Amino acid sequence: MENKPSFHRSLTLLDGTLMVIGSMIGSGIFIVSSDIARNVGSAGWLIVVWLLSGFITLSAALSYGELSGMYPHAGGQYVYLREAFGKMYGFLYGWAFFAVIQTGTIAAVGVAFAKFTGYLVPSLGEDNILLGVKDGFHITAAQLLGIAIIFLLTFLNTLGVKSGKWIQFFFTFAKIAALATLVIFGFIWIKDSSIWQGNWDIAWMAKKLTITKEAITHEGLSGGTLVIAICVAMVGALFSSDAWNNVTFIAGEIKKPERNIGLSLFIGTMVVTLLYVSMNLMYVNVLSITEIANAPSDRVALAAALKIFGSAGTTVIALMIMVSTFGCNNGLILSGARVYYTMANDGLFLPAAKKLNNKGVPGVALWMQCLWASILCLSGKYGDLLDFIIFTVLLFYILTIAGIFKLRKTQPDVPRPYKAFGYPVIPLLYIILAVFICVVLLMYKPNYTWPGLIIVIIGIPIYYVVQKQGKVKNG
Repeated sequence: MENKPSFHRSLTLLDGTLMVIGSMIGSGIFIVSSDIARNVGSAGWLIVVWLLSGFITLSAALSYGELSGMYPHAGGQYVYLREAFGKMYGFLYGWAFFAVIQTGTIAAVGVAFAKFTGYLVPSLGEDNILLGVKDGFHITAAQLLGIAIIFLLTFLNTLGVKSGKWIQFFFTFAKIAALATLVIFGFIWIKDSSIWQGNWDIAWMAKKLTITKEAITHEGLSGGTLVIAICVAMVGALFSSDAWNNVTFIAGEIKKPERNIGLSLFIGTMVVTLLYVSMNLMYVNVLSITEIANAPSDRVALAAALKIFGSAGTTVIALMIMVSTFGCNNGLILSGARVYYTMANDGLFLPAAKKLNNKGVPGVALWMQCLWASILCLSGKYGDLLDFIIFTVLLFYILTIAGIFKLRKTQPDVPRPYKAFGYPVIPLLYIILAVFICVVLLMYKPNYTWPGLIIVIIGIPIYYVVQKQGKVKNG
């Protein structure tokens, strides 16, 4: 009999941890603190937003450990939703995942790599318009370079999981070292303590900063308005902390997945949270809160690097973001295709996606993902789509963690080598916090919510069409 290609369990706990870290750290930590500072207006509340986001992310990761131990198979969150609530819920997640969540992130990270390459080589940047007009549809050199990077990483990942593993290994260690170095230099080389002292003297005077060419206006925040501001500010921090669950998608290739996935989720999210909080403490040491909020094009890391390294700071940050986004996209590309593979085996995705190539990886699914992400790059709308979907991502996390409670009742006998930390308190606390944030976003940031919901709702009729076609084929 011909041997059918299968996944190879060749990834260790270290590989899984680096997958979590590498997928989480992209370009967000270099940018989003500016928007957070405008929403809360003080150093103390800036750090609180990052700590809260880290706590929420860590709570979810610790809860996912139980699900990963129960179902140590390729597909991760899709499998958990399918088992807890049925195929339709799994499909809706997979539909949004392919349409926007994973592919939109891959597109955005790919173009972010190209934009910062443009700092070093201007002809490769976003200002070099190759086709179209500036105020209408156009294609830039940055978009094409982003697509080229996506194609390159997709090709390397079709050569086997070990190719993707070594790319992840090198670039994740490089970005951890780069962030740590920037933090250390931000404290050692800046001898003037007046900025740090000035920021912490008014650390808890929350205010909304509105910045125009004419002036900077302040609107004091307290009570309910402060809570709303924190929830709105957390959108950027949560997005920067997202993709931690990507390691669950490659469960079929991890050694001892019932143990190592849960541990990699915990270690990885903890390391990233510490790095993110440290980076923001460095920002507060180097820049006033107004400078953070008013950083040109929100590039707060660049503003800090210019203070630390002078004119060389531009090159330093450009290289750091190139390393960070390249490694991030490798993790996203490697893991995402496993979801489509599992869906195809359930009859809920294009049949060709369920094929493994002779290297034991879903090659066709990788190329499908590559093509759609490239189209999103060309559309120029990936940033808008990601804004739309962050609310929906939170909803799926809430639903998945709620699945822990349901599965404990409906499948009590399934082995649970790792149980959700602090159950039921920690999972329930995550659900309450995430629901509260979603409600605030629905009320005060509808542009972040309804479009994402519409994308998911469109998946419902598609699911029934796919189901009907499957029944017809099966006779």
